Order: sequence, then structure tokens, then C-alpha cells
Amino acid sequence: MLQPEVAAKFKHYFGVDDDKIELFEGKPEPGFGGNHLGLDDPLYNAHTLDYDRDDAYDNTYTPDLVCTLGGDGLLMYASTLFPGPCPPILCVSGGSLGFLTPFSKGEMVHAIRLSLGLVESPTIEGDMNDDEAVTFKQGASYSSSMLDLASVGDSQQLGKLKTKFTVGANNQICLSLRMRLECQVLNREGIVRARFNVLNEVVIDRGDSPYLAALECFCDDVHLTTVQADGVIFSTPTGSTAYSMSAGGPVAHPALPAIFVTPICPHVLSFRSMVFPDHVVLRCFVAEDARADAAVAFDGKYRRKLNRGDNVLIRMCPYPVPTINRVDHSADWLTGLKRNFNFNTRVRQAPL
Repeated sequence: MLQPEVAAKFKHYFGVDDDKIELFEGKPEPGFGGNHLGLDDPLYNAHTLDYDRDDAYDNTYTPDLVCTLGGDGLLMYASTLFPGPCPPILCVSGGSLGFLTPFSKGEMVHAIRLSLGLVESPTIEGDMNDDEAVTFKQGASYSSSMLDLASVGDSQQLGKLKTKFTVGANNQICLSLRMRLECQVLNREGIVRARFNVLNEVVIDRGDSPYLAALECFCDDVHLTTVQADGVIFSTPTGSTAYSMSAGGPVAHPALPAIFVTPICPHVLSFRSMVFPDHVVLRCFVAEDARADAAVAFDGKYRRKLNRGDNVLIRMCPYPVPTINRVDHSADWLTGLKRNFNFNTRVRQAPL
């Protein structure tokens, strides 16, 4: 299944057109979006942020697996297509950094077939050397360097071909359930004006104002702190290695159930990044006596103005994003830190 614009590009530039290709358009989740989105849809009700007919998109196919070929930003885009339950996502590196994309292009077809259960997880025979072979339980063996593996599942030939590519650990494919944040923007009357799920972070900043942002933060309706800074970041564990880390926040394992609050250039020395459990509800609003309005962005997109008195509610989303690991969540995460960030890399101290 391809999105319509992707299918159109494939057909125009590469002549790829097949009756087996279905078009995919994500079904809108009731209540999600904002009053700056969906206004052209005749079914959209801007007052309730809802769609008037749930059956209007019932003919939309539900995918079993999503494969992204790009960078980390494409994973976040795929997350926005499924504000509710999200299918597993297999991330293939096609960008510049690829911190969250553990698979290479040459491994893509192999990984997809394993993830869909078209072939069973391989068992490695022998040592990791040039004579190593991977044999599937149904008797078909092949090299992972082959790009066209369409006939592998139907092959009845027995044999052993060289490969060094495996997926998962202990003959199991591992998933990371990446926590998302559910964010709501409410006006001073308490009416929800926008609602989004974010995979990385929600950022409240001073926008185009020359003044510091004046924000009041609460945790479970208990006053937390007054923010006088360029802004504040509410981050997930996945987003801890993104904007939050650049602003001085901690680096967190993706399986950690927590919400991180990190100030952006605070005007006091005592405001440090804080870690909260995933069950709390955080609220941040623009003070009535603030010198100027503020702005909010969700995973760097859907940026909108926050007027004085507007609130942003942040809580854990009940629908995480499952991503398929190359090995497991710890190995993939540490490999990404070392490969992309040169984590704790220095010349080894000489012995005495």
C-alpha cells in the first residue's frame, strides 16, 4: 500500500504501476487535529474537532506493517498517520543520520519478510565467518545480499548460502514500544482547540516575541514552577536524544516510562531538567500578565499561537509506537549512540 502522492511519483518517474498496489490514506481519529487542519473536509466539525461520520473512511485498508525508507523524521511522520493504535514500523536508513533507523537498504526485503512471518527467524550455524550459513526451518536458504527475494518463500531447494544478516535475538523479533505524549490545547474557557500525539516532544516557546516566555507549569494540578525562559520542552524517552538533549536534558533508554521537562535557556541557574513518571498529567499555561503570547509545536510541526490564558495539557498516550529492532532495544539504542553521536568516544588512556 502506498500513499497517493508516493504512488503518483513512482508511476510518473519510474513507470511503476501495478494492480496489486493499493492506495493508503489514514483514517482520521476522532478528536485529533486542530482548528487549522481539516477545514476543507466537508465531514469535519471545527467546533468539536471531530468527524461527523465514522463510516466515511471504513474502506481504508489497515496495514499489518509499515516500512519507512528515510530518516528519523519519516518515523515521526508515520506516527502522525496513526494517532490511535499504530501497526509495527520497520525503519530503513535512507537519510543522513538515522538514529532510529537500524536497517540498511540491502537488508530491507529480508527484514520485511521475517517481520511478516513469510519466513521464520533464522538460526545461525557455525561461527561468524565467511562460511556461515542461515537456514530457515522450511528448508530454504539464501543470501541476504540478494535484493530480489520474491521466490525464496516458494523455493523447495535445500542448500546453504553465505550471510551475516540476522534480525532479533534468540530467534525472536524484538519490538520497542515507544511512548507517545497526548497533547491538548485548551483556551481560557476550557474548550479543546487542538489535540495531537507526539513521538519526540512538544515545545512551548516565546514564538516571535522579543520577550522571555512567561509560563506557569503544574504537575497533577500542583504548582511546579514558573518558567521565565526561551521556552520549555516536554519530551518522551525517544525524544530525549533530540531537542531535549541539545537543551541539556538527560539521555534516556527508550523503554523508560517517563516524561522529561527541559527548559530552553532559562533565566535562572537553578532550573534543571526534571524527570516525571508516565502517569502524571502536566499542564502549562501562558500567564495572564505575560508580556506577550507564546507558541507551541508538536514534533516540530503544526505550530500554533498560544494566547494569554491558553493551556497545554500533556499526558502519556495510551497508544505507543511499536518499532522493530535490529537486535533488541538496548543494543539498537547503544549502537545508535556510538555510531551517530560518538558517545563517550575518546583515545584510550595508555597503560602505566
